Amino acid sequence: MSLADWFEEKRRLKMLTTPKPKYPESDPSEGLWTQCDNCESMLYVRFLKQHQRICKECGYHLEMNSSERIELLIDSGTWTPMDENMLSQDLLGFVDEQSYEDRLEENQIRTGLTDAIQTGTGKLRGLTVALGVMDFQFMGGSMGSVVGEKITRLVEYATTKALPVIIICASGGARMQEGTLSLMQMAKIAAVLQIHQIRNRLLYISILTYPTTGGVTASFGMLGDIIIAEPRAYIAFAGKRVIEQTLRQEVPDGFQVAESLFKHGLLDLIVPRAILKGVLGELFELYSSAPRTFSGQLPFIAPVSSLSSFKKVDE
Repeated sequence: MSLADWFEEKRRLKMLTTPKPKYPESDPSEGLWTQCDNCESMLYVRFLKQHQRICKECGYHLEMNSSERIELLIDSGTWTPMDENMLSQDLLGFVDEQSYEDRLEENQIRTGLTDAIQTGTGKLRGLTVALGVMDFQFMGGSMGSVVGEKITRLVEYATTKALPVIIICASGGARMQEGTLSLMQMAKIAAVLQIHQIRNRLLYISILTYPTTGGVTASFGMLGDIIIAEPRAYIAFAGKRVIEQTLRQEVPDGFQVAESLFKHGLLDLIVPRAILKGVLGELFELYSSAPRTFSGQLPFIAPVSSLSSFKKVDE
């Protein structure tokens, strides 16, 4: 046996005796199917998107992102976004499992959004409206200074242009990584809504989806002239576990779903997603035909902007 043959034999034996490395097997169905959160049925994602993400088996309304909701409500080709170039800043140097800056960048790359809301104007059945849509996929839809500022500017623009405002809520509440800066957005948004609704007598419709909790529920989520919820949406200030641990009382099942809140008078309507655009169109027709007296256009009032807590992309 030549030396070359000897090395080749050793190499072959080593390959036979050494276990092959195990690589994770990729699932060819990943991204094609999803499971209903309610009945656990397997749903084909392509068909699910065509049916507004409503489970065909039980009618449960699954989570939608902000772009899908805009497409659902706004007439094709009429959407004009506002304030897309705002980015949050990490003024507190907040770090938990990762830094706030890294968490923001990760969510921006994953969702394609700069923050947890999209705002803009568009036509809904031919009527121009100002629309804000929160996105739970971006840090749980948490409300930081950028979310608060974008809503504030949207409402002020709608006030100056005499447009109705729609805000679709999907949020875990105020963003803890921004501390007091996130909490102050509750009062700031409430202030501009007071000017819009009370002083200028313009319409604001709040739409609560799964989930709407915390500071969003405690502020603009419940300030609508008309408050609409999707079926079985989870709406609360504090979660069930927090309430039970604080009050030492058991919270009944279904206590914080839309149907329970409607029963107790906290909501005006529960509207399935498939007919939401039609219902909103009829509400706007009624509103536009209702007699009302205006006291004149009020002067523009500047927002209490948290300018130090966000920056523009082009800066």
